[in-house]
Formats: sequence, C-alpha cells, structure tokens
Amino acid sequence: MPKPDNRHNNVERLQEMVENTEHKLHEAEISMEFADPEERERLKQKNERRRTSIAAMKEEIQDEMQARKNGKI
Repeated sequence: MPKPDNRHNNVERLQEMVENTEHKLHEAEISMEFADPEERERLKQKNERRRTSIAAMKEEIQDEMQARKNGKI
C-alpha cells in the first residue's frame, strides 16, 4: 500500500535541492577552466540542464508556498 502524500516539508526539501544543484553548477563552472574542449562542452550542456531544473524547482517552491498560504497543506 502506498504511503500517503506528505507535503508538509516540500518547500524545505525543494530549497535544499536547489542549493545542492546550484553548488554543483558552480563546481562545474570552476572545473571548466581546467577541462579539455570536449569536457567543457559536456559541462556547459549539463549546467544548462541544471539551470532549467533550478527554475522548475523554484516554481514548484512558489506553488507549495501558495498552497500553504491557502491552507491546502
């Protein structure tokens, strides 16, 4: 039987995920300075996906905060 959906800590979990992803993005940018062209391109693409993920997580944080404010959580 599946566990019930517990959304009480979603904002905090999402914020932690954003911080972790931003940290990885920053580390990859530093690594690009020392990477060969092929690796640099791979890291650029990966960081672009990270930026997209961060934006989506921030939108979800806003949705969750609005749900809290409206008493849905």
